[in-house]
Amino acid sequence: MEKVHKDKFHIKNSPLRGWGALLLPLLCLLFLAAPIEGKVKKKKHRRKAHVVKVVEPQKLVQEDVIDAFSDSLAIDSLALIGDTLTNDTLPWPESLRARLDTVIMKSQMLKTSQYAVMVYDLTSDSLLYAVNEKQTLRPASTMKLLTAITALDKLGGSYQLKTYLKHTGTVVDSTRTLKGNVYVIGGMDPRFNRDDLIAFVESLKKLGVDTIAGNLCADRSFKDKDLLGEGWCWDDDNPVLSPLVYSRKDQMMDKLVAELAEQGITLKGEIVDETAPFLADEICSRAHSIDQILTRMMKESDNLYAESMYYHLAAAQNKPARAAGAKMFELNLIRKMGLNPSDYRLADGSGLSLYNYVTAELEVAFLRYAYENSTIYNHLIPSLPLAAYDGTLSKRLNGTRAAGSVRAKTGTLTCVSSLAGYAKAANGHILAFCIINQGVLRAKNAKAFQDRICVAMCR
Repeated sequence: MEKVHKDKFHIKNSPLRGWGALLLPLLCLLFLAAPIEGKVKKKKHRRKAHVVKVVEPQKLVQEDVIDAFSDSLAIDSLALIGDTLTNDTLPWPESLRARLDTVIMKSQMLKTSQYAVMVYDLTSDSLLYAVNEKQTLRPASTMKLLTAITALDKLGGSYQLKTYLKHTGTVVDSTRTLKGNVYVIGGMDPRFNRDDLIAFVESLKKLGVDTIAGNLCADRSFKDKDLLGEGWCWDDDNPVLSPLVYSRKDQMMDKLVAELAEQGITLKGEIVDETAPFLADEICSRAHSIDQILTRMMKESDNLYAESMYYHLAAAQNKPARAAGAKMFELNLIRKMGLNPSDYRLADGSGLSLYNYVTAELEVAFLRYAYENSTIYNHLIPSLPLAAYDGTLSKRLNGTRAAGSVRAKTGTLTCVSSLAGYAKAANGHILAFCIINQGVLRAKNAKAFQDRICVAMCR
């Protein structure tokens, strides 16, 4: 305890010893407390409680003082006073506001970077805290929240991503030959795998086909020909935006040919790009649910899954699907929320684009909209990473009061870090929040800042 006092209040070389070593920091605390909280003057019995708290600072340091940047007497003393007042005298939600003020005041990182914080009490339908909430910043992967919520709103929770196998012509029974073409109609399903390919081949065999006399046609009509998103960096590990994606690459047709050969089906024609005619007969279809896509998209922050969802949203407007179509639905939803769509810049579904610019206010508005619509909320909540348990939050907030009480989407780009989602406060209230840090050179510092806010919300 003595070592903590010496380091904390810089009296290492002081001639004072024993109780005398405690008087100087206590006097400083009392001096600083007077202009901050008038109640300290009026309620002497409260002052006594505060003194006891400060004499044992180690507990406070363990729970609240995570940021190693701040070491000045004034800032550290105010932090301790703020925590003490919050714990002992302030009711909800003033206690939360005091804690958040302390977190922000203590973060030296914010002197050299931009940030925005907004916390909304969904239970009481009231704004709790907002700083720079209207400042436009890059959201990184919290952009996936906008994609997911808009897709659930437009497509519904029962929506499926489908890939079809169709054919033209007829099967000659005597030779088991299909006198026509086989079409693979891509649905940009990132979960399409070898089991699905095997199902395609087995369906051909059940049709009585050992030989395909025509061509194997790749139907790419689901979306436009753009394989990269607007504003993506050329040197990033970008997903390939192909309607015939397989193992994260545009290689479904090659894999299907190999599987046909392995199962003894001969292809006499070639692999060509051709749209299936309207009257082509369906042989087989494979599908995955929107929940299957959402789970990996959100928990693992998978960019390919997010872009697939984005283009399925766009396809609800028109085919071939274009990013502009998905953007139209997002802007309409923003307008429905009572915000001005022209105040934001939306470019893709994953948050990879450097052209995305949103606000903390906008992301919280989307979270509020989802909460108010059970069909959306019931599908969204299970997909979000759970603090200290799974997904991109599995190693964050362990051992804190926020563990298991925060479900949120993370976001990370060069010099950008963000976190947005839901938190359960100690009083049982459900909070929607968004934190965006931009211009940060070390992501771990921004994540520590976000974690402290989460702990403050859940205390």
